[in-house]
Amino acid sequence: MGSSAWVGIILFSLAALCSCFATEVTYDANALIINGERRLIFSCSIHYPRSTVEMWPDIIQKARDGGLDAIESYIFWDRHEPVRREYDFSGNLDFIKFFKLVQEAGLYAILRIGPYVCAEWNYGRFPLWLHNMPGIVLRTDNSVYKNEMQIFTTKIVDMVKEANLFASQGGPIILSQIENEYGNIMWGYGHAGKSYIKWCAQMAVAQNIGVPWIMCQQHNAPQPMINTCNGYYCDNFQPNNPKSPKIFTENWIGWFQKWGERVPHRSAEDSAYAVARFFQNGGVLNNYYMYHGGTNFGRTAGGPYITTSYDYDAPLDEYGNLNQPKWGHLKQLHAAIKLGKKILTNATRRDKDLGNGVTLTTYTGDGGARFCFLSNTNSNADASVDLKQDGKYFVHAWSVTSPDGCNKEVFNTAKVTSQTSLMVKKSDDLSVKLTWAWAPERKKDTLRGKGSVEVNQLLEQKELTLDASDFLWHMTSVDINGTSIWSNATLCVDTMGHTLHAYVNKRYAGYKFSQWGSKFTYEKQVSLKQGTNIIALLSATVGLPNYGTGFDKIKTGIAGGLVQLIGKNNVTMDLSTNLWSYKIGLNGERKRLYDLQP
Repeated sequence: MGSSAWVGIILFSLAALCSCFATEVTYDANALIINGERRLIFSCSIHYPRSTVEMWPDIIQKARDGGLDAIESYIFWDRHEPVRREYDFSGNLDFIKFFKLVQEAGLYAILRIGPYVCAEWNYGRFPLWLHNMPGIVLRTDNSVYKNEMQIFTTKIVDMVKEANLFASQGGPIILSQIENEYGNIMWGYGHAGKSYIKWCAQMAVAQNIGVPWIMCQQHNAPQPMINTCNGYYCDNFQPNNPKSPKIFTENWIGWFQKWGERVPHRSAEDSAYAVARFFQNGGVLNNYYMYHGGTNFGRTAGGPYITTSYDYDAPLDEYGNLNQPKWGHLKQLHAAIKLGKKILTNATRRDKDLGNGVTLTTYTGDGGARFCFLSNTNSNADASVDLKQDGKYFVHAWSVTSPDGCNKEVFNTAKVTSQTSLMVKKSDDLSVKLTWAWAPERKKDTLRGKGSVEVNQLLEQKELTLDASDFLWHMTSVDINGTSIWSNATLCVDTMGHTLHAYVNKRYAGYKFSQWGSKFTYEKQVSLKQGTNIIALLSATVGLPNYGTGFDKIKTGIAGGLVQLIGKNNVTMDLSTNLWSYKIGLNGERKRLYDLQP
């Protein structure tokens, strides 16, 4: 027998072996069907780059201990392809290792490719080099963008296939998502948006991954896409296809933190209420966003003004500790609903309105087995309910009780019986005190007007910096002939922010920032001298926009505004078309003063 024949036999044998371990994932309106077993799925969001590799096993195990069946994560394009066609999947960007750990823990996985994600991530997770590609328009029927999106999507799919991570290959991934929350902003793209979403579906299906595809917040998702719901409550959501399962892609368990705002909090009771109502009304899969939020390392936080912490008031806090009582309360809820999983996925359903916001939902399976939900959607009034032979129940306002067999309460969303803890963070060595070191920013070059790029216009900040830094210096010189008009002039700068510092003739003139991250005008009185005056403006961003129609087109920095000097009697000098010199970043950044490693 020839060598080629032996190779063929080996390949056939490997394919047959792989097929033996393959998991078939199908669905109907009442269940995900995994290898023939009708399932309800409790899932949770854990983003691999928002924690460290060392943390992964622990937080994955805590998710399983909390009664979860699956772990979901986005894929983060900007981190994986920071430079076009140069990829990075090392360290905590090794999503293949992450999903393998999920599988080793005995959990399923959900792959949200996007590749747009929002996620309060800088620029919605798009790499900035996309922005500067000629002719590109993001997230619409644009050939330049679609080509880049398809190349990246295919690369991720091929990596997952090579690692045998799709359920069809015996891996943990049972669902995959293309695009993200596009339906919320599709109107802004007109007909091109509609044709784009059809293309997304066709491109995804052509990847041939062997598991279903989903599109969240996409009411017109083309078949065979499963459209899903995001929000605080999705009990009233209905898929656009009556044969599709009802999926809650993002149950917002809390919210993200912005600088200067109060710490967000969602109670354990309300979180459980949203889940119970969802399953009461025919839900099949609930995914918590987030279950572990983690940390926006480096400059990944979106914006403006989203903090480094992405704790999200999640069941596992930023450091992976149990956030009680939320973690424990939800664990009890999962166990209670799973008592009825066989009935809920196979039964007929009947709703009975008991008045004043109280509803009894009864699922009846073969042989008369029952599972019930008794809900009170009235946010102010408690209710006492007499179900005769099935007992009497006190149903708190805004709560759901779950009587197993419809005659014994096994869980009430308003009754928190799990541990309530107060986390106190202490240093391992109390004798060690924090020490601070300060290093001044060297500004001799910029205060003298020396940069690396010169042009007679105000340049858009992100187009020039390409996200290499949040800081961009703008420097120009002004010749003054006669100080009677200009000795106490006003420097006026229109900017898209978010912060502006000004220096005139090496002296600090002051700063201003936009409270909401929108356009603002900087006005400061400055002293000009006879002859040449050097003006240096330092513009800083605090997270690029990550959401909305055309968010990528929102200008950043001073571009598009005016830079003026206003002298005595409102005599105005427009500096916008002066010769401007630019420098990206700070000297301290280049020296990596923030890096504690030697």
